[in-house]
Amino acid sequence: MALIIDTNALSAILVGEPAVRPLLSEYGPPAITAIVIGEYRYGLRRSHRAAEIEEVLERVVGSVDVLPVDRRTADLYAEIRDELRSAGTPIPENDVWIAACARQSGGHLLSRDSHFDLVAGIRRLSW
Repeated sequence: MALIIDTNALSAILVGEPAVRPLLSEYGPPAITAIVIGEYRYGLRRSHRAAEIEEVLERVVGSVDVLPVDRRTADLYAEIRDELRSAGTPIPENDVWIAACARQSGGHLLSRDSHFDLVAGIRRLSW
């Protein structure tokens, strides 16, 4: 079972947050979604340390599985978004895509965003 890395977890990994290391080794091989990579790269566009961080980002992304966003992911996205809307608990749209990838893979989601706890079928881990 993979450990899916959310954007804030990726930030923690890139800065060497010590509390994240045990989770990475305990919960199986880490994986990342293209959505998280896109969110992080967008943030780098405004960073004065972009070149330095980009180098580390490439090493991390190159060492983990990148989960595909495919037709099944799109179906799960629609399902999750509808579930959250019906419950009156919407979450940010990119996070619905990340949740769909997590549900599809059956992995744990490493994130500090507690709104992922509103999504049935995924387990969030925090540090």
